[in-house]
Amino acid sequence: QVQLVESGGGLVQAGGSLRLSCAASGRTFRNYDMGWFRQAPGKEREFVAHINWSGGSTYYADSVKGRFTISRDNAKNTVYLQMNSLKPEDTAVYYCAADTLFAGRRYMDTTDGYDYWGQGTQVTVSS
Repeated sequence: QVQLVESGGGLVQAGGSLRLSCAASGRTFRNYDMGWFRQAPGKEREFVAHINWSGGSTYYADSVKGRFTISRDNAKNTVYLQMNSLKPEDTAVYYCAADTLFAGRRYMDTTDGYDYWGQGTQVTVSS
C-alpha cells in the first residue's frame, strides 16, 4: 500500500553533515505523519524525529535536538532528515516510517506508532 525508499546515507567525518531523503508512494502521502528512527548494531531501534502530516509540527529525540531537522515536501512525496554536527554516536541504520493508521502523538516516538517502514540507509560517522 505504501512504499518508502530512503537515500542519502554514507560515510562522513565527525562534525560533517548528511541529508537523508525518503520518497513515499501514494497520492495520500500528505495525510501521513512521518518519522525517522535509527538502529545501531546490537541496540534497539530508537526514535529520532517526527513530523506531522502538514509539516507544521516536529518533535525530536533529545540526542539529536538542535542538530537534526526533519522536513517534508508533500508535493514531492518526500521526507528529509538534515543531519548536522554529526557524531560517531550517530552511526546507525536510519529508517523512515509512515503512520497511516493515525496513531498520533501518543505513539509518535515509538516504533508501534508507524506501520510502514523503509529499507534503511547506513550512516557511518568516523571519529
